[in-house]
Formats: sequence, C-alpha cells, structure tokens
Amino acid sequence: MLDLSAIETFYGNAQALFGVSLTIGRGEVVALMGRNGMGKTTVIRSIMGLTPVRSGTVTFEGRDIASLPSFKIARLGIGLVPEGRQIFPALSVRENLMAVAANYTGSSNPYTFDRVFSLFPRLQERFEQPGRDLSGGEQQMLAIARALMINPTLLLLDEPTEGLAPILCVEIWEALMSLKDKGMSILVIDKNIKKLQDISNRCVIMEKGRVVWSDDYPFTDFTRQVKMRYLGL
Repeated sequence: MLDLSAIETFYGNAQALFGVSLTIGRGEVVALMGRNGMGKTTVIRSIMGLTPVRSGTVTFEGRDIASLPSFKIARLGIGLVPEGRQIFPALSVRENLMAVAANYTGSSNPYTFDRVFSLFPRLQERFEQPGRDLSGGEQQMLAIARALMINPTLLLLDEPTEGLAPILCVEIWEALMSLKDKGMSILVIDKNIKKLQDISNRCVIMEKGRVVWSDDYPFTDFTRQVKMRYLGL
C-alpha cells in the first residue's frame, strides 16, 4: 500500500532523514519507534508532503505522491493524526468532524458520526462543546475521529497517547485495535513499547534519521539488548 524508498528529507540545510525505506501493506499495522529527535515525525511529515522529500520516492497505492500537496495526499486516502492533536479549538466536536467529512475513497461503509461515536462514546456526550473545552484525552479522540471522517485507507498517528491519563490511553489503544480488526492500515508512533508490540504486525526502530532495526511479529529479535541500545529501556 505505502512504499518509502531511500527518502532523504531536509529542514533547510539540515538533513533529517538519510535513505529511509519503509513499507506498509494492506491491513498491516507498523509501529515506528526510537528516541526523541530520531526522525520519526519527519517520516510522517514526508509521507504527507508537509516536509517534502528531496530524494527517494513515496508511493501510495502504486502512485508517486512525493510531489503532491498535502490536501491531495489526504484525498487519496491517508488520514493524519498529528502530534499535539491540532483540533480546531473554536469549533464544536460536530463542526470539527463536519469540516473534513468526505468519502474520497468511495468506501461502501463510510465513517459517520455514529461510527466514530461507537469508537469514542465520549465525543457524543461532548457533541456541541467547543474543542477547547475538551480534556486532553477527548481532544485526542476527536483528532482520531476527524482523521477517520475522510474515510482513509491508511491512518498515520504521531504519539496518540502522549500526556494522557492511563484510563484514556486504554480507550485509545482499544480503538486502534478495533480499527486494525476492521482492516485499517496504520503507521503509529508512540512511547508505549508494550502496546505497540501488542497491536503491530511489524516494529521499526529509527536512530539519527535512519532505519536501524526491523522485525515482524512475534518480534523474536526484539531483545533487551535492542531495547537498551536504541530505546534506552
């Protein structure tokens, strides 16, 4: 479904990614791990065209998307849940969802209010409240629900449980597992290594802008030595 091949990305003259290659298959969940500042968010930004790649290719469903603007990439079926949520604070939950709602991928069972409420019942309770009045966890649920309202076939999540209370983290992970069970392809960055292992088909570790380790489920090579070397655990 998604194929990154030897991409290199820069912020001005500073190179952030060095020949990163990564694939995500249909219905596959890939966990992207690594210490802070290793390039994980830049990978997501590169996929979405927010920080365009300078070399290499980004292919989605057989189409080169590296030169496309972000809104066109989203319309092809890639939903983004950015770090920091970035909901529309002055808009209500309803308006946040309506602002992006579209069935660009022609899904036969598109996401509606009822479908996202089945994942996150709290949003139904807050339906007419502005985003700024939601708790951090509720804002994160809204950010995920908003991404689903474009009916993506691939979901990118950058630190979806960062800073949340444990009980809300449980709800987020349960929702992601439900999406996986429904066949959603997912690329997820998070610091909860155990949960990433539970949900993912493949784990990938980055260090200093490079992919340095990868393993498929059941992650037999994900040893304590690997965790200590690349994750500091």
